Amino acid sequence: MALIDKLKDEQKLAMKAKDKLRLGTIRLALSAIKQREVDEQITLNDDDIIAVLTKMVKQRRDSVAQYESAGRQDLADVESAEITVLEDFMPQPLSDDEVAQLIEAAVAESGAAGMQDMGKVMGVLKPQIQGRADMGKVSGLVRAKLA
Repeated sequence: MALIDKLKDEQKLAMKAKDKLRLGTIRLALSAIKQREVDEQITLNDDDIIAVLTKMVKQRRDSVAQYESAGRQDLADVESAEITVLEDFMPQPLSDDEVAQLIEAAVAESGAAGMQDMGKVMGVLKPQIQGRADMGKVSGLVRAKLA
């Protein structure tokens, strides 16, 4: 089943269950997907949808940090709940060992010799890791490996 179909089915279930938080979060996701489709005049595939969901999760994590630093735990809790809903539609996260193995393989595949080759390594890694690991953390690991 395509990810967009899964989102729409879950939207219907959330409506029937009267789960306002889940319904609202799924509607936000569908809206963001539709907005990107309209802006770029394309139909998004599952990888593109995962990229949109990943961006939404990242935005919410930033919001949680800002709300907590401002002492607004009530708003931080709402954002955290939305993160949980969005993560239901994303692929299973990779373990640290799996990420390390993928980095090793990408370095070998790209023939990277130093920091100047980091773009090549990240280009190989990004399609494999998108939505399954924090790209900032992966970038740091690649940088450490190449240094």
